[in-house]
Amino acid sequence: MMADKTQVSKLLKTAKGQIEGILRMIEEDRYCIDISNQIMSTQAILKKANTVVLTAHCRGCVADARTDEEKAEKVDEMVELLTKLLK
Repeated sequence: MMADKTQVSKLLKTAKGQIEGILRMIEEDRYCIDISNQIMSTQAILKKANTVVLTAHCRGCVADARTDEEKAEKVDEMVELLTKLLK
């Protein structure tokens, strides 16, 4: 992985902690809107982590592709992934 592992790990550990907190909120029968807000907050952190990973992929793996065929393959992978993200 080309991304800053420390940064990505920190983001994912934060998301993990938030998910654990959300599970506690559910067990405590907390207010639905509060739970939903925490879920959205966790999703934002996961999106940020994914952005860090994908940015590093573009700057590293895609940019370092040696042949035109390899570059096209990397670009096709990114297009496929972006198609999933935009659904």
